[in-house]
Amino acid sequence: MINNRDNETSLLKLENISKRFPGVLALSKVDFDLRAGEVHVLFGENGAGKSTLINIIAGAMKPTSGTILFRGQETHFSNAHIARKLGIHAVFQEFSLIPQLTVTQNLFLGMEKNRYGFLKEKKMRQQMNEILKRLDFDLDPKKKIFQLTRAEQQMVEIAKVFGSDLSVLILDEPTASLTEKETQRLFALIEQAKNNKVGIIYITHRMGEINKISDRITILRDGQYINTVKTDSVTDNELIELMTGRVIDQIFPDIEYNPGKTILSVKNLTTVDNSVKDISMEFKSGEIVGMSGLVGSGKSKAMRACFGIEPIKSGSINFDGNELTRITPAKMLDMGMFYLPSDRRTEGLVMMRNVCENITLAALSQPKLSLYSMLLKRKNENELALDLSQRLNLQPLNISRSADHFSGGNQQKILLAKALTRNTELFIFDEPTVGVDVGTRAAIYEFIRDLCQQGAAIVLISSDLPEILHLTNRTYVFFRGELRAELSGKDITEQNILSYFFKKEAD
Repeated sequence: MINNRDNETSLLKLENISKRFPGVLALSKVDFDLRAGEVHVLFGENGAGKSTLINIIAGAMKPTSGTILFRGQETHFSNAHIARKLGIHAVFQEFSLIPQLTVTQNLFLGMEKNRYGFLKEKKMRQQMNEILKRLDFDLDPKKKIFQLTRAEQQMVEIAKVFGSDLSVLILDEPTASLTEKETQRLFALIEQAKNNKVGIIYITHRMGEINKISDRITILRDGQYINTVKTDSVTDNELIELMTGRVIDQIFPDIEYNPGKTILSVKNLTTVDNSVKDISMEFKSGEIVGMSGLVGSGKSKAMRACFGIEPIKSGSINFDGNELTRITPAKMLDMGMFYLPSDRRTEGLVMMRNVCENITLAALSQPKLSLYSMLLKRKNENELALDLSQRLNLQPLNISRSADHFSGGNQQKILLAKALTRNTELFIFDEPTVGVDVGTRAAIYEFIRDLCQQGAAIVLISSDLPEILHLTNRTYVFFRGELRAELSGKDITEQNILSYFFKKEAD
């Protein structure tokens, strides 16, 4: 494969960049260059060094050694503020929003409009509305961040950078929480930025996105530079092999569905906030049922209501023959239902605690881990956590290490391990592959397949259409809180699903 770096003038150039943390060499003499008006993808497994590299470019980290050239001049980004003054802005996978502030306040944070020390709130609201209109984002400027869904928070992060003067734009998994409509709008904004000679660094593990919007791809592996290739000169399989150093036969596994008894039956369910309206569904053992729809469609809220997180106004929930409407998540866990949230950092894991504590947290009341739910059996806890970490190939295999010191893909493995600590009949996976690399994604799909073929009922909530198309045998499609369709078998096609995404309420 040909190295495609050439002598074209670079907007940004990194030479021999290394970054060392205590006991870890995160980057080793990495080269990278970005041209004006291109989308340059950084591609690699979780832990390959992508996040470290973009943090250095954004000024959030200093390299241990190496040289950074911006518009041909050697530059030192001692902090993010200096990088932003040069027009280098980033949308990171982990958001930098203030939950108690409004959308408008977050957008202008650090750049507030004021006169004689007083905020010009009317002026900021006016500019905010103009930005949202230009971006075509359906957001309420007066809402506080904690009131928004993760997808809406992602839109706020994107609005922050597109409302700035840009020279370099860094996007780290920007579509992870977005569905098709929002993703296409983002791609249109990226195309506009390219036309304005903005250089775009893009991180994604979705092969379709890479092929659609990128010009060049730089591959990192274990903190080292592997190659830079033109997108139209490399196949998906070649990219994956460069990324992993090995051949992955196929991403989506073959699955044998054997639907059995009905585990969960939902009738005429409506939530207190009306985000879900009068829906009825059922889920059986030995099958994978998809939940599909746009942001705010209700696909996630419906299953959170079943698990006891979202308050219910009316309707009924029957789980394994028991009427369990308006029950707590703790009781649902005891009954055999397990929900894995989409936001692993906020809801799924305790980031400052170690792997062992995170894995066993939901099962501490079980006799195998505690005596009379009071005295913890430390030896059993460590043995269980180590066994599950080995089964899911946690890297590094260190159950004493805190969760926030692992890559996103390995954090997801910790969350999956957590789901195996109890006897579970129904697993709810809410966006299970957000921010994970192709190799880990394939492993998660195999994990879901194995659970299904062992007789569990699986609910897959996903904004990634290929997951719905390749993994499910039945799919529910949501639109504005309503259940618009139930598709099965060969009827689960992209065209059919998207047609229900955009149907008008009058249909």
